[in-house]
Amino acid sequence: MRYILSFILICGSLLAMAQKPKVNNLQKFDQKIIHFGFALGINSGGFALQRNAYNLTTDSLQNLNVINQSGFNLGIVSDLHIGKLLNLRFIPTLVFGQRNLEYNFINFKGERYTVTKEIESTYLDFPLLLKYRSARVNNFAAYFIGGGKYSLDLASNEAVDNNTIDETVVKLKRSTYSAEIGIGTDFFMQYFKLGLEIKMSYSLENALIRDNTEFSNPIEEMRPKMFFFTILFEG
Repeated sequence: MRYILSFILICGSLLAMAQKPKVNNLQKFDQKIIHFGFALGINSGGFALQRNAYNLTTDSLQNLNVINQSGFNLGIVSDLHIGKLLNLRFIPTLVFGQRNLEYNFINFKGERYTVTKEIESTYLDFPLLLKYRSARVNNFAAYFIGGGKYSLDLASNEAVDNNTIDETVVKLKRSTYSAEIGIGTDFFMQYFKLGLEIKMSYSLENALIRDNTEFSNPIEEMRPKMFFFTILFEG
């Protein structure tokens, strides 16, 4: 939420500045068929989690919480101009993220204890997105963006055998498909276009691998989700 509020405040201030008549920068930018750039950003990762009610009521597990964690991402922008205000964008992105699962147990003595499982991921994302932009107001424009992506988790523990290691891990699938939607603003500077964007990614499939452990059995379904705040530089 703090990312969204910061984004709104920044955009509001810059929009007020953009309303003053001024010479348009990069006047031929929209005439380009294709252009490139790069993206830097931060993210907050979590899970949309569906619990297994049977296990929660019969096992010693009392509660299960998802603790969102922050990460960062960087990508390469490829943009194809397919209409007056419509662009097709392909932005391969390396995403470093983490989510924690907090299990609250009670043992046979009635004593409570907590186990935290850290799930670290290094995603290689391949999003294909449509960007619909407003008309320029001086050197400012706003846009909506949406589409889908394929993600490959380079740090996946899918192949781990919990029967052969000392500490049980929560296993996720190596590859997933997600939907993405977001909003952003473009600022046409003297030599490049600066973009500020907030976006949400939500997995279209269950990423959990249930392998009959005390940490996977209580979960029926777990879909990765992530919020992004990104700064884009395009030329």
